[in-house]
Amino acid sequence: MLVKKILIDKKGNMHCWIKGDLHTNFGVVKESDIEKTNGIIKSNWDKEFLCFNASFIDQFNKLNRGPAVPHIKDIAYIITYTGINKDSRILDAGTGCGFLAISLANISDNVTSYELNKETLKTAEENIKKLDLKIKLKNKDIYQGIEEKDLDLITLDLLEPWLVLSHAEKSLKNGAFLVSYLPNITQVQKLIEESKRYNFYQDKILELIEREWIVNNKIVRPKNQIIGHTAFLVFLRK
Repeated sequence: MLVKKILIDKKGNMHCWIKGDLHTNFGVVKESDIEKTNGIIKSNWDKEFLCFNASFIDQFNKLNRGPAVPHIKDIAYIITYTGINKDSRILDAGTGCGFLAISLANISDNVTSYELNKETLKTAEENIKKLDLKIKLKNKDIYQGIEEKDLDLITLDLLEPWLVLSHAEKSLKNGAFLVSYLPNITQVQKLIEESKRYNFYQDKILELIEREWIVNNKIVRPKNQIIGHTAFLVFLRK
C-alpha cells in the first residue's frame, strides 16, 4: 500500500503513515487528525509532529529491495544527463527489483524492462504496482536481441553489457544514449574496448560520491559516513 503521509517527531525521526492510528515513542497520533492535517499535529501526549503529504521519494524508499539496487545518486545523474522526458522511449535491462525502471517511469510514459530472473521480476511487479506506474516488464534475455526500435535511451545493469551493443546499435535513435551501470573497472574496460567495434561514441565514464552534511546551530560538519563507490556509469552515444 502507498505511504500517504510523513510525520516527523521532535528528534527528527520520520514516520511513514498509511492508515490507522500512528503509535510512536511520543504518544499516539489519531488517524482522523492525520487525514485532515498538514503542518503541526499533536499526539495524545501533546507532543508535536510535522505532518505533510508523502511524495515519490517517500514511496521509493519503502519499496521491496533485493541484495543490490542502483543508488539514487546514480539514478538521478542518468535521468538528468540523458535528458529524458515524458515522451522518451526507454528500454531498461537487468530490472532487478525495478528501482531504475521505476525512476525512469516516473519521468517517461514509455518504459520497457527486460529481466531473466522470474523471482526478481515478481518483486519488480509488486513494486511497480505499489506506485501505479506504467512499465512493460518482459521475462526476456536482452543478449538475444531487442524488440523495441527508435529508442531514446537504453540502460543496462548487467554483467556483460558489451553483448548488447550490436542489438542496441540497431534499436537506438541517432544521438541517443546507452548507459551501463557497472561495479568493476574491468567491466568498464571491456565495454569500452568492445564499443569501438560499433557505431558508438564514448561520451563519459564516472563514479559519484555523496557526502551529506549536518547543520545544527553551531554544529556544521560532514556526516561521518560517506557514500562512496557504488558503481561506474558509462555513457555511450550512437
